[in-house]
Amino acid sequence: MAPPNDPSNPQLNKLVSNTLDKYLALENEKLSVKGVTVLSDVPSNVTFKPFYSITKSSDVPLPVLRRVQAHSHKGGFLGFKSQDPSDRLINSLGRFNGRDFLSIFRFKTWWSTQWVGTSGSDLQMESQWVLLDVPEIASYVIIIPVIEGSFRSALHPGTDGHVMICAESGSTQTKASSFDSIAYVHVSDNPYNIMKEAYSALRVHLNTFKLLEEKQVPSLVNKFGWCTWDAFYLTVEPAGVWHGVKEFSEGGLSPRFIIIDDGWQSANRDCDNPNEDTKYLALGGEQMTCRMHRLDEGEKFRKYKAGSLLSPDAPSFDVKKPKLLINKGIEIEVATKERNKAVKAGVTDLSGFDSKISKLRKESEEIFIAEKISSPADGGCGSCSCKAENYGMKAFTSDLRTKFKSLDDIWVWHALCGAWGGVRPGTTHLNSKVVHCNVSPGLDGTMEDLAVVKIVEGGVGLVHPTQAGDFYDSMHSYLAQAGITGVKIDVIHTLEYLCEEYGGRVELAKAYYKGLSNSLKKNFKGSGIISSMQQCNDFFFLGTDQISMGRVGDDFWFQDPNGDPMGSYWLQGVHMIHCSYNSLWMGQFIQPDWDMFQSDHCCAKFHAGSRAICGGPVYVSDSLSGHDFNLLKQLVYPDGTIPKCQHYALPTRDCIFKNPLFDKKTILKIWNFNKYGGVIGAFNCQGAGWSSKEQRILGYPEAYKPMSGSVHVTDIEWDQNTEAAHMGEADEYLVYFNQAEKLQLMTPKSDPIQITIQPSTFELFSFVPVKKLGPGIKFAPVGLINMFNNGGTVEELKYFDSGAETSVKIEVKGGGDFLAYSSVSPKKCQLNGAEADFEWSTEGKLTLNVPWIEEAGGISHVVFLF
Repeated sequence: MAPPNDPSNPQLNKLVSNTLDKYLALENEKLSVKGVTVLSDVPSNVTFKPFYSITKSSDVPLPVLRRVQAHSHKGGFLGFKSQDPSDRLINSLGRFNGRDFLSIFRFKTWWSTQWVGTSGSDLQMESQWVLLDVPEIASYVIIIPVIEGSFRSALHPGTDGHVMICAESGSTQTKASSFDSIAYVHVSDNPYNIMKEAYSALRVHLNTFKLLEEKQVPSLVNKFGWCTWDAFYLTVEPAGVWHGVKEFSEGGLSPRFIIIDDGWQSANRDCDNPNEDTKYLALGGEQMTCRMHRLDEGEKFRKYKAGSLLSPDAPSFDVKKPKLLINKGIEIEVATKERNKAVKAGVTDLSGFDSKISKLRKESEEIFIAEKISSPADGGCGSCSCKAENYGMKAFTSDLRTKFKSLDDIWVWHALCGAWGGVRPGTTHLNSKVVHCNVSPGLDGTMEDLAVVKIVEGGVGLVHPTQAGDFYDSMHSYLAQAGITGVKIDVIHTLEYLCEEYGGRVELAKAYYKGLSNSLKKNFKGSGIISSMQQCNDFFFLGTDQISMGRVGDDFWFQDPNGDPMGSYWLQGVHMIHCSYNSLWMGQFIQPDWDMFQSDHCCAKFHAGSRAICGGPVYVSDSLSGHDFNLLKQLVYPDGTIPKCQHYALPTRDCIFKNPLFDKKTILKIWNFNKYGGVIGAFNCQGAGWSSKEQRILGYPEAYKPMSGSVHVTDIEWDQNTEAAHMGEADEYLVYFNQAEKLQLMTPKSDPIQITIQPSTFELFSFVPVKKLGPGIKFAPVGLINMFNNGGTVEELKYFDSGAETSVKIEVKGGGDFLAYSSVSPKKCQLNGAEADFEWSTEGKLTLNVPWIEEAGGISHVVFLF
């Protein structure tokens, strides 16, 4: 019997043949959709094949398969033929002008962001897809460059409106001259459905990845956590981590997970003793030429002695020291940049610059030495391979869990190749060699990146791909035995620099991702990973068979790395644009992770508002003694869980083809669902963005000003969630303005709510269906208004309307001020089984104070009787 998605399956053939001619066609040098030209001047060497003629057998689940079959007539593949085989081929797919588009492109090797325009020539290099608006037929068309054989592809700008496709293997030894399915084209009348339909079709076609709906996400997605990165950078060590968790606990918030970021590993430079860690590293960047020289923790953690931080006479720790080291590192970085500028300017006498840098480095080393970073670890074996129970990472994680009972997960960071510089040859049992980097010409059109410069400078100690499985299992099995429950993996796209000798980037990636996936299943329950620095299409097509959560934005930058003081403000809006627009496509593969932020940052509230409704975990990278607990308590429950939305946040339709960064008119609006209502966040992100001329992100101060716009209940895409769809059919909604603390009623036919948002600020709008109960009674719960995502605090809602009883029963999680709308005053209120006082005003505000009850998991039962 033929597989259900096999071309020979008559059911699929019938479905396609009946409708295909109504959708996509390539004739007379035009790619058209329902007779409307989308691409003109299509070269004669470009081919189009409908989806069903390309698909192969797949292990796709039946619900996904049925969805793909139902929409298969709306998609097809573009290919092209070239005369001469090459490892890198560029060909036009046709041209368009005067048509709005949204695209995602790589602005660095690792990171992608949105870009809009009206012509094929407006595209940026390394575009991952382009979505075209086709208002003539109220539809959208997406073109997605994909993988075929050993080649991956991306879209590039051409002249006179042409869209160029670049197919490359990454190895001069791997060549091709023709492709049948190097780009996928799909059409839909819904910009959100088109993503789901198109990537589901590619799931079936490629059979190299799984959709998010097929996988289990890490448990920390519903929790609050702390990452050590911005708190310590490379100075991280046990006492600092301990004091960090302790400060949160004493502040009334218990982190449910921590991520020990870069700095914990055994790593050194090629010029160092191969058996010792490089010392005195502080800032990110200094470690980028370091390589792992053993697969366990570095000396700082290896020397930790069990119980040393549990004892009453635990060594003291200077919480100011990490910041002193970081600030000194920044001084060294600035001085080094000044020296580099002088070199470029032709200055020959650099002695003054060198003297200053030398002095700063000596001052930094003196801070390190003043109080040994690993003071609570004295007495450990340090340089040997001691794995005794009372020393090292295992002893430390055990002590952490003994002291902090609510700590569910302890994760650590590592690069895909081990460390930034890979694995040092000759220091482990693995076959590793330093491979020099070849950066793709396509990346010349992206932003200059210190990480890339450093990696190219030092090369990468690459473990042979045949040992990728051994590599990850050796490292991960040790970590799992030591009490580590997951990993954050960075620097993922290094592989594309290293693939010349290994069959190209696709083949090398397959070997590494297979080894990684097998290790995750064996050591970290299959889902214990956050992927990061991974925002290129070949990762998603090849690396997400097992990985179910990943970063959708660039790093949180607490200040502008280029020194612009305004960067502390406008860079934060850029971060939100990355996250929301990337979620459109990345959310098909992985649970979007919006990254950490610092709660005492000047824009911390701005970030907090977006994290509250992003639908992913909430975690911060606060420095020691650098917390705003009042802010965090609007995001996080006392038990370290969060009122998480049901979906992941996405931009509203009226933002899709706009530029909310520097068009001086657009407010970013993102929508999501709670269990009993929807939510829209309106953020003024204007003030910075990508400059195609300078090939970097820069400030646009003329756009950093108040923005006006509108919000409507119909901005929420209720049909994107099966459980939420019925809420989109309500006759009336209650709207709650979280920041303005205002209530308003609205119907689907009401005029939009007019808003003005100041720079780097926001408003959150909750939309709750109004329930009619008996004569003249209308009711809608808002939730706890002391939380940003107030609607997420309503866990259960039941209405009873009969002759015997008219009542509302609500389960609320959290403590604070509960708000509802009620057109009339209730006769009575019960809170956790006892009669309780409440307040009601004639405009319909119904309020009640709800306690946090630890033994009940923070859940309170509220009943209003009418």
